[in-house]
Amino acid sequence: MLQQCGVDSILVKHQSDLTGIDGLIIPGGESTAIRKLLVREDMLENLKELVNDGLPILGTCAGLILLVQSESLAGLDAKVVRNGFGRQKNSFEEPLELKGIDHDFNGIFIRAPYISEVGPEVEVLAKTDDGRIVAVREKNVLATAFHPELTDDSSVHELFVKSIVG
Repeated sequence: MLQQCGVDSILVKHQSDLTGIDGLIIPGGESTAIRKLLVREDMLENLKELVNDGLPILGTCAGLILLVQSESLAGLDAKVVRNGFGRQKNSFEEPLELKGIDHDFNGIFIRAPYISEVGPEVEVLAKTDDGRIVAVREKNVLATAFHPELTDDSSVHELFVKSIVG
């Protein structure tokens, strides 16, 4: 997706990889496993500082969960419901109206969370048809409950690069 946006990228796996980056994408997966890896690689506290210092962050699915949890990155003033749409068998796709994108975006939800509450500084960017919040922005953080990387549409990544990273 980042290549489609014309952006160079690196994999961030170690503390030293955080030096000199202009932004970070925390992908989907299993948030507990990602957090354990961040602790094991001694990256959690440094990354939390970078988020609070304004490093642009895109969190998708598990990345959203890590951005909300106070014991993780605490970069987003919100509450999240883990596996909010159900188990793996309840995965689904839904077209979303997403602020900042001029067409419906196909949200792919896999054991996805949703956001149940947002703080006063959080801008809601998208909701599902049943009204659950699934995309938000707060300062340097953009977060989605769905997996934009699983589509052919790079619009969410373009939004991140243009409006968050600059």
